[in-house]
Amino acid sequence: QVQLVESGGGLVQAGGSLRLSCVASGNIFSISTMGWYRQAPGKQRELVAQITRGGSTNYADSVKGRFTISRANANDRVNLQMNMLKPEDTAVYYCAADVTTPGRVTAYWGQGTQVTVSS
Repeated sequence: QVQLVESGGGLVQAGGSLRLSCVASGNIFSISTMGWYRQAPGKQRELVAQITRGGSTNYADSVKGRFTISRANANDRVNLQMNMLKPEDTAVYYCAADVTTPGRVTAYWGQGTQVTVSS
């Protein structure tokens, strides 16, 4: 079992910055990939960015060059630095972690944190 707790959401004007953090607890040594997803009202949840245990990253095209994902303290923390925010970035942001066990990958989710970007 892995528990994920996000922090850092809030209200910001367009062009501003926010930093999201996610702290994992529990069976953190089995975590492989960690990432951030978001879901805007009326839309499906989408991948924002992810980072592997080895540090390889993957970003949605819409955030490339503006957002940076990083991982710290071995497996127990992942951050998302969001710069040059746009109103279309408004969504609930969820932290996610994949736990790998023999023959199985299980996804865990945080409770979500609201990010609102005003124009």
